[in-house]
Amino acid sequence: MIVHPKIPEKGVSAEELEKILRKIGDERYHVHHPFHKLMNAGDLTKAQLQAWALNRYCYQFIIPQKDAVILSRSEDPEFRREWRKRIIDHDGGEGDEGGIARWLKLAEGLEVDAELVKSRKQALAATRFAVQAYLDLVSQSSLLVAVASSLTEMFSGAAISVRVPAMLKRYEYITEDTLAYFIPRLHQAPRDAEFALAYVKEHAQTPALQQQVVDALVEKCDILWVMLDALYHAYVEPGHIPPGAFRPDLN
Repeated sequence: MIVHPKIPEKGVSAEELEKILRKIGDERYHVHHPFHKLMNAGDLTKAQLQAWALNRYCYQFIIPQKDAVILSRSEDPEFRREWRKRIIDHDGGEGDEGGIARWLKLAEGLEVDAELVKSRKQALAATRFAVQAYLDLVSQSSLLVAVASSLTEMFSGAAISVRVPAMLKRYEYITEDTLAYFIPRLHQAPRDAEFALAYVKEHAQTPALQQQVVDALVEKCDILWVMLDALYHAYVEPGHIPPGAFRPDLN
């Protein structure tokens, strides 16, 4: 049974805190979700992958907004210089179309209309609620908690290194161009995670603050997990697609 990690009253060292955070990822990161396992195994239909791409766009879309909130709350120019790289990574910059544009190409590679994806109108309500919960977590919490919530990036590089070759091998209609979004993330995510982890280890100096950091990462993992819960329920088993949500057979 996975229990909610609790920081002892005396607190822990920075190194012990990192171990706790990494253990959370080992247990709670969404690579362990049945939907994700089906995707890597090549057992999702094209329609199910289309639903995944359309819904996940809602999350990709708010990432630079989330990072802009974090950026605006820091009084440290060095922090802001580092954090603003995240916004450019997703929105794009000179010579780089950015992650959001690459995600739309992923959807198009799966034969989903880009304008439909961009509208987010046919995303699952649970997806939209989960995404808003992440924005709320970042907007309504301390800067330390907001930064800690991004630490799922500690685990995304390893997930991508498995996902990309698995999908290329097992889905004949998926190409390297389709999955181009993930290639820059192989170096962007570890870079960002290293900075965020160092910040958290430096600033979480009391047991109470350390507990807030732990709770933030757990909540972020829960948000990512529930998004896949919704996809699984609607498009895998039992297959209850709610009214107004994306229906592959009608698009």
